[in-house]
Amino acid sequence: MTRSEAQEDVTEIPSSNRSTRWWLRQDSKSVVIEAPPERIYQLVADLSRMGHWSPECRQVEWLAGSTGPAEGATFIGHNRGGPFGLMKWSRRGRVLTADPGRGFAFVTEEGGRESTEWRYRLEPVEGGTRVTESYTVRWIPTWARIVDVPTNRARELRQGMRHTLTQLKVAAEATPSDR
Repeated sequence: MTRSEAQEDVTEIPSSNRSTRWWLRQDSKSVVIEAPPERIYQLVADLSRMGHWSPECRQVEWLAGSTGPAEGATFIGHNRGGPFGLMKWSRRGRVLTADPGRGFAFVTEEGGRESTEWRYRLEPVEGGTRVTESYTVRWIPTWARIVDVPTNRARELRQGMRHTLTQLKVAAEATPSDR
């Protein structure tokens, strides 16, 4: 499957509490991938490979003796985005859920507080696995909310989830797996 064919398969999940240009709250995207959930879990839970899927994440490093996806494991992610990719930032994070074949979740920090929770839900469906990527903003500082408006961060995050799911679909479907 080509990247453009895979991108057409990504769908939005309707929500009345969805992020808008003016206020980040939560959002999600979903895609059916022709691969077993365990295989997809291996891809999304390997945070050191997140830069392969995400257009924003460049690199992730495990911290404090953490070596892989386990509840409580900590990491730092290095990102680049915004207009023309000129903004760079790093965030510490902590794994919340590491449930092979079912789901993976982590939360990032901003200003020493838990900020944004990211989730990958894996649901077996006919023909493969429905993967839903979502985020929920718990807290972000006022300055970040101000910057979010002119940069249209909500749109950027939706486009980023579409890209991430498309890349995961292409990679998972290109890899032979046990069905």
